[in-house]
Amino acid sequence: MAASLQAVSFSQISGWNDDDHRAALETFSRSCTRMVRQKRSLKALARRVDAKTVRAVCSRALEVAGTLDQPAARDFFENNFAPFKVVAGGDKGLFTGYFEPQFTGSLTRSLTYHVPLYRKPRDFKQPYLNRRQIERGGLDGRGLELVFLSSLVDAFFIHVQGSARIAFVDGGVMRVGFAAKSGHPYTPIGRVLIKRGALRRDQVTMQSIRSWLENNPGDAQDIMWQNESFIFFREMPAADPGLGPVGAQSVNLDALRSIAVDRSLYSYGLPVWLDTSLTTHADGTTDPFRRLMVAQDTGSAIKGAIRADVFTGSGDEAGEIAGRMKQEGSMIVLLPRIGGPANQTPKTNKAPAPDTSGLK
Repeated sequence: MAASLQAVSFSQISGWNDDDHRAALETFSRSCTRMVRQKRSLKALARRVDAKTVRAVCSRALEVAGTLDQPAARDFFENNFAPFKVVAGGDKGLFTGYFEPQFTGSLTRSLTYHVPLYRKPRDFKQPYLNRRQIERGGLDGRGLELVFLSSLVDAFFIHVQGSARIAFVDGGVMRVGFAAKSGHPYTPIGRVLIKRGALRRDQVTMQSIRSWLENNPGDAQDIMWQNESFIFFREMPAADPGLGPVGAQSVNLDALRSIAVDRSLYSYGLPVWLDTSLTTHADGTTDPFRRLMVAQDTGSAIKGAIRADVFTGSGDEAGEIAGRMKQEGSMIVLLPRIGGPANQTPKTNKAPAPDTSGLK
């Protein structure tokens, strides 16, 4: 089923007036620091906004960010953008969450800390060694170890998230982030566990997958090897501790404001309204989540027109929210504009239908 953009008005966006547009403008302005220098057009499906318009809107955002009250920040978006709902047969897609985990580690190998995160090899090319080959010693003796962890399961989940904070036993914290990936396909191991009968589809969350791996150490590594994709890391520069890691747009992510999208369909810096829910309670009940986000990241499992991964923040609480998030919802993209009516009817734009069958 092809996807397209359908013009709507801001008054048709449920919850629009209740959002904190000042916070959204701060997140958008961080993207603009990159966009004004890059001078690129902005894409949403097959529709593009020219670089001149993008730079003009971003320049305005950088001028006023942090200075506007809530009504004025809302006016900024309404005056400078036109909203379009993404439809693909219907208007529903899949929304998941990701976070920046924190683990204890060491800069030196020991009996306790013996599982490395690796730097990008100098001879790197795609496809490179897969997960099984590397964990069987394919990079031994090359001095590529960046930091050591105590658990293969910890390392695997850092690979899934793409970044982490490593707290050292003797004090200090290192932030590690994505440097490269091996080029092998990403296989969600939740899907593997379902196929093998280890978990039911309705049981699969980040927490249930982790629990199964930890309770089945004899089989855990083989299960993780089914995901051949392997991530290489680099130490990230110190940043505002209130912000998350650097995303694919090269700006620090903002908890519950930044999303990862399908990079083949959407440009970084695109404001996106999400209408979905968050499982914020341990009993599995959900709360509505209607909020203006900004596309600042991407991921191997994020494929499709109505598909996004919500960055929930750093640490255990953020991990609990991200791990339980697998929600249906809709999305509206905001396209920059200069002058003219706020809701210009776009040409039909075709793109692949969202893949909502996969699990993180």
